[in-house]
Amino acid sequence: MNFEKYRGIFPAFYACYDENGNISAERSKALVEFLIEKGVAGLYVGGSSGECIYLSVEERKQTLEAVMEVAKGRIAIIAHVACNNTKDSCELARHAESLGVDAIAAIPPIYFHLPEKAIAKYWNDISAAAPNTDFVIYNIPQLAGVALTLPLLDEMLKNPRVIGVKNSSMPIQDIQMFKREGRKSGREIVVFNGPDEQFVGGRLIGADGGIGGTYAVMPELFVKMNELLAKGDIETARKVQDAADEVIYTMCSAKGNMYAVAKAVLNKRAGLELGGVRAPLLNLEEGDEAVVEKTVALIEEGLKI
Repeated sequence: MNFEKYRGIFPAFYACYDENGNISAERSKALVEFLIEKGVAGLYVGGSSGECIYLSVEERKQTLEAVMEVAKGRIAIIAHVACNNTKDSCELARHAESLGVDAIAAIPPIYFHLPEKAIAKYWNDISAAAPNTDFVIYNIPQLAGVALTLPLLDEMLKNPRVIGVKNSSMPIQDIQMFKREGRKSGREIVVFNGPDEQFVGGRLIGADGGIGGTYAVMPELFVKMNELLAKGDIETARKVQDAADEVIYTMCSAKGNMYAVAKAVLNKRAGLELGGVRAPLLNLEEGDEAVVEKTVALIEEGLKI
């Protein structure tokens, strides 16, 4: 398998709304173009940062269609297609394959605590709906309520379309364990670092690339970290990571949802109007404008490193 298209920086794409809170194809396309110009390797569409659990199946299709219209053939696209039921997930998987995405991805079903054989069947059913498309397991136990275990990974690796893991668990050694387990099964797999705050550490321990919810706010910093690591300049990469972490901590200090802050920052930085966030997520509240301004200033400082 050609891993090269999965190496590098994959911003998790934001849901882009119009003034009435509906998905905006034009605003989505503008964000794609902005990120391509910044040198990203690909996009991860329809995940947590895309507010997927608050969008309808049709809205998620609309977003992916807009993204593919701009990005197809220029960068790699991974479409997160999981819904909290198999039927809708398979519908999104078929749709994503019809558009020509590079890979689909899925978290496990949430709420009910399912046995691992049910999770494996859910993922394999989704993969079967897009039989010609790579499949990425999305491991985010702190939100999904279930963690990817090595036995479950072994079971999933029996499916030749499963090519890797987007790992958003906080224990950084999970990346190393998943890479090792892939080799034990007889093949190499891709592992993406998920937690933005540990991108450098994740890459050093073995991650092939990164997918992150704050990458789109400051793509230049994450692209630079990746380039510095490729050159072996770990010390400078660490400094850029420290600058990015300060941005993240500042964004998280707002009263409103972090993705509302992110969209406001992109408006300040690039003139992009992406709307707010979908309820019940909170939009910016009183005092959050100062957080937005500080975030922009911190990014500008980071660009000087």
